Amino acid sequence: MKYYVSFFAAVLLLASCKNEKEETVTEETTVEKPVALSFENKEYEQKTTLPGKDPKTYVSISVPDAVGGSSVVADTINNKIFHVVRSIVYFGEKPTDAKSYKELMASFIGSYDELAKKYPDDPMSWEAKIKATVDYKTDSIINIKLHNYMFTGGAHGYEGDRSLLFNARTGRSLVYSDIFKDEKAFTAFAEKKFRAKYKIPAGKPINATGLMFEGEKFALPQNIFFKENGILLYYNAYEVAAYAEQQKEVMIPYSEADAFLKMK
Repeated sequence: MKYYVSFFAAVLLLASCKNEKEETVTEETTVEKPVALSFENKEYEQKTTLPGKDPKTYVSISVPDAVGGSSVVADTINNKIFHVVRSIVYFGEKPTDAKSYKELMASFIGSYDELAKKYPDDPMSWEAKIKATVDYKTDSIINIKLHNYMFTGGAHGYEGDRSLLFNARTGRSLVYSDIFKDEKAFTAFAEKKFRAKYKIPAGKPINATGLMFEGEKFALPQNIFFKENGILLYYNAYEVAAYAEQQKEVMIPYSEADAFLKMK
């Protein structure tokens, strides 16, 4: 009799352990993984409401909005994008102190409306267009390309591209010392590539063909873009050449750039 009781108790113990194990496995397998950082497109637009203005003055802003992942990382990236847009879309001596895209657009349209009322015979309309996209994304780097066009009167507007580079893990903006192992060595390498493309002899000053590098000294551009096949050195119009010559750019494939890169 004692044998049967012991056997029955052992069976119950095994069954209980099995159930606990299954419950543990079930609980472990249903734990949700953290949502990875991603981007959603946000659109903003505003036009002047003044009558008789055709085409109407307007602001159009399209930007990627970071969501998911760490809220700190997403907020850091989104704040940087906004501050760059704010540094572009304004009229006057200094950027507006707007705290949102809505306020930013209202400030720009308000500046136009004020001038239009003061000079009603001036038919000129203003344009402000921003289109930002995630141009490159890895576990290390997020590169956002921000294309902008501004016209607030004059012979022509200004069009250009900005490169916003972020550490994908922290959201912190990257500077060239974060990207290159030896910035000075890469600059020397980039100058050779630049001279070769634009046919500037090695023994001649960098501005020999009419360029406008400050101090007659080659410098990396303010904007470097990471692409699928390499890195793009991008000089907007006015940065190193007259407006008529437009932008200057040099593509360096990763097969040549990798030796200089800390991350990509």
